[in-house]
Amino acid sequence: MASKVSCLYVLTVVCWASALWYLSVTRPTSSYTGSKPFSHLTVARKNLTFGNIRTRPINPHSFEFLINEPNKCEKNIPFLVILISTTHKEFDARQAIRETWGDENSFKGIKIATLFLLGKNADPVLNQMVEQESQIFHDIIVEDFIDSYHNLTLKTLMGMRWVATFCSKAKYVMKTDSDIFVNMDNLIYKLLKPSTKPRRRYFTGYVINGGPIRDVRSKWYMPRDLYPDSNYPPFCSGTGYIFSADVAELIYKTSLHTRLLHLEDVYVGLCLRKLGIHPFQNSGFNHWKMAYSLCRYRRVITVHQISPEEMHRIWNDMSSKKHLRC
Repeated sequence: MASKVSCLYVLTVVCWASALWYLSVTRPTSSYTGSKPFSHLTVARKNLTFGNIRTRPINPHSFEFLINEPNKCEKNIPFLVILISTTHKEFDARQAIRETWGDENSFKGIKIATLFLLGKNADPVLNQMVEQESQIFHDIIVEDFIDSYHNLTLKTLMGMRWVATFCSKAKYVMKTDSDIFVNMDNLIYKLLKPSTKPRRRYFTGYVINGGPIRDVRSKWYMPRDLYPDSNYPPFCSGTGYIFSADVAELIYKTSLHTRLLHLEDVYVGLCLRKLGIHPFQNSGFNHWKMAYSLCRYRRVITVHQISPEEMHRIWNDMSSKKHLRC
């Protein structure tokens, strides 16, 4: 009797297995409307399609805004949005920019929106100070990733996301750092030219053609398993580059399907290559320190490694129009 029960049990299991195999393999998944115990079979088959794998984000930017300025572009559409990468302790640098080249009211008739980009700090006191600063100036955006050198790419993508979401009708965007002096006259009137038709799919700065540094002691070390190729695509130095506002959404959406790299400017270059956008070389963008000379600074767009004190000095000299005698 026991042997007969065992045989019936085995036979039942075999029958169920055969039925499940038949439902999951031979019958079309689109017409299957079985009960919940079998619904996972349909999901599993759908997830194995090539199209679904290709479109599923491998780098979802799933961070939330902790501080945001969603209405900054509501009343007036900016001609230029300036995104400045900064850290919590750099209040003096931010204030110097607000009082000099980043002043949104410097150019009558030309709307400029200046925003400082930050992540979340491990020190709650610094977070609170930045929040208070935001309530005064309304020019800071923060997402809930940890603010660090290795997360600079996330910071730039946050800026791209913000432009695409809250300021997509702007004409141009600049991404730069808080230790950069920007010659706004050259940037606006000589490069962007408000009186001309805005460009599309446009990207320019100091273009670098190089390859990964494999020395682990280097600040720009790139492990081979993260980037095996021997050359980077052409990319603009992250110290300062300009692009048309339509590119912000293109880069952000491309980043969702592009493996993240910690070198922000290289990563943006990878996204541009996927998009078929070639960055233009512009000698006005300097990514190294340049000895101060009013006449030399008159001819450039950006200068790197400028302290808050130097920023005020250069701006005052420029504002006095001394440089026009050069």
